[in-house]
Amino acid sequence: MKSNTFKCLVAFSAFFALSSLGHAEDLPAPYHEMQNNIIYNLLFCDDAALFKPKDGMPPAPWQKLLFGATPDATAVRALAEDAKQESRVRLLAYKWLREHSQLVPPKLLLGVIIEVPFDDGQDTLAAYADGRVRYINHAEKLALIDAPPAELQEKTKALFASSNKLIARLGPWNKKRLPAPIKGKVRMTFLASDGLYFGEGSFAAIQKDPDAAQVIKDGTTLLQSVVQLSAAAK
Repeated sequence: MKSNTFKCLVAFSAFFALSSLGHAEDLPAPYHEMQNNIIYNLLFCDDAALFKPKDGMPPAPWQKLLFGATPDATAVRALAEDAKQESRVRLLAYKWLREHSQLVPPKLLLGVIIEVPFDDGQDTLAAYADGRVRYINHAEKLALIDAPPAELQEKTKALFASSNKLIARLGPWNKKRLPAPIKGKVRMTFLASDGLYFGEGSFAAIQKDPDAAQVIKDGTTLLQSVVQLSAAAK
């Protein structure tokens, strides 16, 4: 997954805003740059406080709904089930439903995150069901792709196909998200309607599991395309 050629910020969306920098400082921080740690934690959609609108900034419609004084469960469910919405917004809506004792479908996969630590940093690749891709490499260079070309979309679909096969064997993680993985480990986190799923192990251990190995293979193929797209954009 490591790439020394990855230099380019492909696209950036300021769609999400932090309400509290102090809060962000308490979260996992695998990178030196605070900005990258903020982006890293936003990937997982497991801390709604990070997505509250900034003071003085007009909230997006979904922020009004999720962070209003009296959110309507029917409207939140409609938001969660709207395939035209950004996947991370849908994940936040499903999280709200779970926290308010509302039924949600099991294992509806909306995001896949692969983390690989190195001596000089960590590679983090995140792909979402809506086609968006985020990548922070070990040198803390970013790619935030909101309008992926068809080739990239197909590789994301392949990653989701192998990931769905793997999470069929897993149970949701009902505890607080773990700190970033340590060197020698690879972590796959699956963002689903009913919560986070994850698998972690050494490369050698993962290669012994055909389903997990395929997720890593498809993630690497997607990453190679992201790197190539970034180089072309530069």
